[in-house]
Amino acid sequence: MSALNHHNYFVFWSGSFASVGATQLQIMAQGWLLFELTESTIALGYLGAAASIPAIIMTLYGGAIADRLNKKHVLMATSLAVAALLISLAVLDASALVRPWHVILVAGLISFTSGFDWPTRQAILPALIDRQDMMSAVALNSIIWQSCRMVMPAIGGIIIALVDTWLVFLLCSIGFLIMFAVIAGLKVSLPALAISNSATHQVKEGLLFILHNRIFLLLISLSYAAMFFGMAHIQLMPAFTALLETNEQGYGFLISATGVGSVLGTIIVGNFQHSKQLGAIILASTATSGIMIYMFALVTAFATELSIAFELAVLFATLASMFASMFLISTMTVLQLRVPDELRGRVMGFHGITFSLMALGGLLAGWIASFSSAPVAVATGITVYLAIIIWVAISQREIRSISAQTPA
Repeated sequence: MSALNHHNYFVFWSGSFASVGATQLQIMAQGWLLFELTESTIALGYLGAAASIPAIIMTLYGGAIADRLNKKHVLMATSLAVAALLISLAVLDASALVRPWHVILVAGLISFTSGFDWPTRQAILPALIDRQDMMSAVALNSIIWQSCRMVMPAIGGIIIALVDTWLVFLLCSIGFLIMFAVIAGLKVSLPALAISNSATHQVKEGLLFILHNRIFLLLISLSYAAMFFGMAHIQLMPAFTALLETNEQGYGFLISATGVGSVLGTIIVGNFQHSKQLGAIILASTATSGIMIYMFALVTAFATELSIAFELAVLFATLASMFASMFLISTMTVLQLRVPDELRGRVMGFHGITFSLMALGGLLAGWIASFSSAPVAVATGITVYLAIIIWVAISQREIRSISAQTPA
């Protein structure tokens, strides 16, 4: 937790709970509202596409912008924009005027905005901490996301059951307004870098760096595959909730279980930050996560025949996220420690696409589920991902030999 000794980081970290908590509430409430309106897994897939494709496209240029503009001003602008979008959705929902396309459109616009927000958040880290505290900062950032994922969906489920989704969206907008105020009051110098090349040229520089550095190429590609093929069950969670014959609160608890697991993974992975076998840990943790998702799909497929199906689903969702968190934090730390500062925004922007691919993977899974079932769709994706892991483990010595003690 050494990064918290830096005042600017502590302020930024503390304030981030508001916007990240709002993000977790927004994601779960949008999924529930859309499934309530349509009762369609393919609609959830469309929501996933809207929540990911704009972010994937804009993250490429968002990384370049993070290296060119004042990072504080960028984050202030993105916070205000998302707050305005969520207020709009809350009004439509409360007035009973909301339609499926409204939910999908707002998700797309927020995704577009996050394409600038995510790489800027990554690029700001070196200005807030010392280099030796980087793993601490990465782990602490993960704690924000995972603890919010642990608590906020359960709270959201209760709010939806007692009131409705419009109140969730309103609270989310307040969270982003709080983040705006925190960033506005941040006392740190974050000037734009003197860059004369075009944004397109900068994106190309970041891409070429990744392509010419095999560890970056392999770890980022593996992260992409993990989210696209391995995490679709989260996007389809409303459908799994229906299979388990539970309600809004059950849905909230299932999403929260993934947060609990991620927090546990964040705590555990700190014990391996100096391991000489970090590459093996990266591969083993992500493979184990895939196996746990297999078990989650199996339990939900036979839910009507198991008296403790919901409890088992919560357990396997927790374990899957725990091992996935260990993989993601270890991977991100390796990248953050090795990327040159002048390319950080662009390279980490490419890595930031990882987190949009989970929702995009939901589109493929939703399509498969539309003519089979949600468990079959998720198991299909996991089969592909485990095959990729096995190939990397066997053929890519660079990944197996990664050591936390290897110099950058």
